[in-house]
Amino acid sequence: MARNEPAEKMKRKAYEKELEKLQVELCHLQEWVKAQKLKVIIIFEGRDAAGKGGTIKALTEKVSPRVFRVCALPAPSDRQKSQLFLQRYIEQYPAGGEIVIFDRSWYNRAGVEYVMGFCSPAEHKRFLELCPLVEKFAVDAGIILIKLWLEVGMEEQELRFKARIEDPLRQWKLSPMDTESFGRWYDYSRARDMMFEATDTKHAPWRLIRSDDKRRARLNVISHILRAIPYKKVKREKIKLPPRSHKGRYNDQASLRGLKFVEERY
Repeated sequence: MARNEPAEKMKRKAYEKELEKLQVELCHLQEWVKAQKLKVIIIFEGRDAAGKGGTIKALTEKVSPRVFRVCALPAPSDRQKSQLFLQRYIEQYPAGGEIVIFDRSWYNRAGVEYVMGFCSPAEHKRFLELCPLVEKFAVDAGIILIKLWLEVGMEEQELRFKARIEDPLRQWKLSPMDTESFGRWYDYSRARDMMFEATDTKHAPWRLIRSDDKRRARLNVISHILRAIPYKKVKREKIKLPPRSHKGRYNDQASLRGLKFVEERY
């Protein structure tokens, strides 16, 4: 049962303290995934401005991009449009020792493509029928599949859209598609509900996170991922730096004289 959103948003100091603890555990998880050759897919979906990007950043900023690989596919090319719909996503599936994070995924067909008319009703229906089967094949093949939906409230989404309009550092986040989606709140709600009804399965369930408080949402997401992938701490040999060899020693700074350095403005 979902609890009510806390009245007071989480303070930065408390957030950063908890985030650091979770990021340490993510490093332990990373070593376990590598050692056991696990294959993991994490899907991030949700409404526009729900906080997917910030959550993915918090999840990945202290781990290796070779293990935690973020996949944010652009619009399909003409060639890809002629392929099987899921083909370009399946090409990104993990190998052993990888966690692939889909920042938007094949569920585009159940959301933006359906609402904006980029696919036909028949294609939408076909996707909802086939998607659970494809995901079962992946899970049966040993992939750990985690599907996350970030749900932001109507009022909070509006505040975030307005903040993006005013902030030159975030204006790039507001595409024409985002502004169009703003006016179609209930169309997206109905598409979301249809998607959950068809694809919230026993083998690949959805997990929802309320994200009006971005900080709490990020912590809850990371905590869930750590619980969803059983892991143990991998013992590592203590690293010792070898002594530097002075063989062939020379003044390697003098050899840089005359070369052009970047102007030191700071």
